Amino acid sequence: MRILHVIPAMGTVYGGPSKSLQELAESLAICGVEIDIVTTNANGSNVLDVPTQTWIEEKGYRIQYFSCWYLNDYKVSISMAKWLFQNIRDYDVVNTHAIFSLSILPAYWACQLYKVPYIIHPHGMLEDWTLAYKKWKKSFYYELIEKPALQRASKVRVLASAEGESIQRLGVKTPLTLVPNGIWQKDFAELPDLQEFYQRFPETRGKTLILFLGRIDPKKGLDLLASAFAKVHNLFPQTHLVVAGPDNMNFLPIVKEYFVQAKCFDAVTFTGMLSGYLKSAVLTAANLYVAPSYSEGFSMSILEGMAAALPCVITIGCNFPEAANAGAAHVVGIDSEYIADALIDYLKNPQQAKVMGEIARQLVFEKYTWEKIAINLTHTYKTIIFEQDNHNLTSVP
Repeated sequence: MRILHVIPAMGTVYGGPSKSLQELAESLAICGVEIDIVTTNANGSNVLDVPTQTWIEEKGYRIQYFSCWYLNDYKVSISMAKWLFQNIRDYDVVNTHAIFSLSILPAYWACQLYKVPYIIHPHGMLEDWTLAYKKWKKSFYYELIEKPALQRASKVRVLASAEGESIQRLGVKTPLTLVPNGIWQKDFAELPDLQEFYQRFPETRGKTLILFLGRIDPKKGLDLLASAFAKVHNLFPQTHLVVAGPDNMNFLPIVKEYFVQAKCFDAVTFTGMLSGYLKSAVLTAANLYVAPSYSEGFSMSILEGMAAALPCVITIGCNFPEAANAGAAHVVGIDSEYIADALIDYLKNPQQAKVMGEIARQLVFEKYTWEKIAINLTHTYKTIIFEQDNHNLTSVP
């Protein structure tokens, strides 16, 4: 079984979608699926230092990068488009990632031309809040290009049930398949030495750390977090907020102003993107985790916080009601007061917070590891191939 994944970019500045595809590809390879990825060499305002138009061997899968140029906010790659039309027939299923991306369009068209089944993974980009953000740019594009592509897909992969409901409200009739993101349990088996983290960010030493881990983006609710943390910090002066994540939209100056206006800027550390050892260290050093998002597909960083046994506060916009149902996190309305009150509850009741963190860890290890996710998605691919084969047989005169 040969599966091709097509994604606009895999640069580190793009956060969750890039990371999730890398780990998904590795887990699918372990299941015996032959995985190729094609993408551009975009990395925010820069490009990746990688060879283009040649296969690079990774952990069980291959990836090929193509040069691109920018048309306003869109990435365009003529070389990737040509490659797709020349090679897409070599695959059993094509899995696209993202919506509103010009670089993905040739994959849809090539699949439709050569009758190769494809599955679309919107990564939360069809959520109500996301569609409403810059709606004037998206409405026409969606109706003219994205909706027809969605209607012709074999399936649409959603990360959470709420995401599926949003897509159905748009009138999309394509069958949905629920396949969330995951984590590697082995990544949370050993705790790192925290000294390097404290040396890099000495202002965090000895503090009660509240961690935000994610892209610096309008939909992440950092305006809400500023107001919420100001209230928390007034009651618990030993608290310190760590905002860890890349800023590929140049949104950080606005975010910093949120905290200046809330009069708590001096108690906030902006680390930029953390990966590898430092990311593990901040998850270990943190006392609480917060995700104040207006909208998410299904956040990998939430799973990481839970896997690290952190008491978590997440909004309903994070699309993770299972966490509330399991008693694994405080899931609150999208409001700074609700976020603050939930954080304060944890700080006032540390033993209860510890128990909820352990429940969160158990939930993730039982249901949201990449091994389990890969088995689920492999079954989806096999179903699509079976349905395509049956269709081809019945179409023969």
